[in-house]
Amino acid sequence: MSQMEIIKELTDGVRVIINSRENQLTDDEVLEYIENYVLHDDKSQFYSYKEKEKMIYIIFNIIRKDLSILQPFADDKEVNEIMVNGTDNIFIEKHGKLEKLNFRFQNKEELEEIIRRIAAKVHREINELNPIVDARLEDGSRVNAVYKNIALNGPILTIRKFPANKITMENLIERDSVTLEASEFLKKLVQAGYNIFISGGTSSGKTTFLNVLSSYIPKDERVIVIEDSAELQITEIENIVRMECKNANAQGKGEVNAKQLIKASLRMRPDRIIVGEVRGEEVMDMVQAMNTGHDGSLSTGHGNSPEGMISRLEAMFLQAADFPIEAIRSQIAEAIDIIVHLGRLKDKSRRVLEIAEIQEYRDNKIRINTLFKFSIKDGEGKLVRTDNHLINKGKLEMKGITL
Repeated sequence: MSQMEIIKELTDGVRVIINSRENQLTDDEVLEYIENYVLHDDKSQFYSYKEKEKMIYIIFNIIRKDLSILQPFADDKEVNEIMVNGTDNIFIEKHGKLEKLNFRFQNKEELEEIIRRIAAKVHREINELNPIVDARLEDGSRVNAVYKNIALNGPILTIRKFPANKITMENLIERDSVTLEASEFLKKLVQAGYNIFISGGTSSGKTTFLNVLSSYIPKDERVIVIEDSAELQITEIENIVRMECKNANAQGKGEVNAKQLIKASLRMRPDRIIVGEVRGEEVMDMVQAMNTGHDGSLSTGHGNSPEGMISRLEAMFLQAADFPIEAIRSQIAEAIDIIVHLGRLKDKSRRVLEIAEIQEYRDNKIRINTLFKFSIKDGEGKLVRTDNHLINKGKLEMKGITL
């Protein structure tokens, strides 16, 4: 009998004892029950005390914690991501490297129950009618789950953790994610009210960078934050409204999407609008908001380069409205002032790879003015300033800010 099978039997045995009183017991009392049961049960007699202690805490997590056997990895500050591919394959990312765990769920039902509990805590549901859910944990960690009816090796659960302490621009500079010169440049642009879009691939640090830039927003402004799942940690601004999208229920009712929230935000007298991530038709409303006096708005999106991000924005805009492509490009060029592009290098570090100005729309093309570019010289990569200068300085001049 394997250790995991023994743990399952011990867990079942403990549950029989405390089943009627489990919700009335404190964590310490439950842990004491488990210790006594495991230490005196014949099935654990051939294990060392250290192994028994480990088994005790695994059983405690299964019985008492929402994440069951995943709880220790959720608590481990060095773990960045937890990936569960069905019951048998559990991986974590630690220090930028993937590691397969020697753990498994006993059955799909156990994993499904964890997913349902997570979804329920943020008033969402997952089932065969709603097989995909985005949610968050109490610590702000981002959760995505896919139900077994569409994940062939499912259920699938992915948990992306965020640092307990908010990352600052100083932290990013220390990690060589951005240079001091580039950070000072971006700080002035945020203060002056430039509309900035952050692009990059999955896990390139877009949300973190958006958090950092938001700390430069003047404290006397009113900010509306719109997210699919609440992740941003904007704590410096008092006059802030935070809104989160809502999935439809099992009857297909009650959905509130980003497009609706952006429209609602325009009636809330915002100085700036922050959209956590642009994924679809809401791009049209975001662009129009940027074009109607809401300077200093911020957002993120998935793109492989500033040019690639613009192409994706065009494609998403076309989903929302059958406008001529010339009109779409003109609106995007007028709305977005700066694109900050992030990437993840081979050593797993996250870097700012490019800072580009949307210069103008001319001759049926959006022209980009690259201001900073990641360059590799003598085997070392660094973000360096190009010979180009910011062309559109109107907002800086209006605020009396000089570069």
